[in-house]
Amino acid sequence: MMAPDRWHERIVMDRNIHHGSPVIRGTRVTVGVIVGSIAAGDSVETILASYPQLVREDVQAALELAAEAVSQVDFVPATGGE
Repeated sequence: MMAPDRWHERIVMDRNIHHGSPVIRGTRVTVGVIVGSIAAGDSVETILASYPQLVREDVQAALELAAEAVSQVDFVPATGGE
C-alpha cells in the first residue's frame, strides 16, 4: 500500500490536460478511467496491458486518490417513500 498522500507524486491536475481532471503524471490517462476499469472488473494486469505507459504504482495512486476523495464526501441517505 502506498503511504498516505504519496499519490501526489504520480497524479497531476492541470487545466490544460483533460480540463483539469486528475491524470497520471506524464500521460493523459485519467484517474477516472483507471478507477472505472477496476469497478468494471478489469484487473491491474489488464489495465497495465491496455496502457503500457503505466506502472502498478500508478494504478495504486489512482485508487488512493479515489479513496481519499470519497472519504471527504458527505453522503446523505435517501429516504424511501414508504
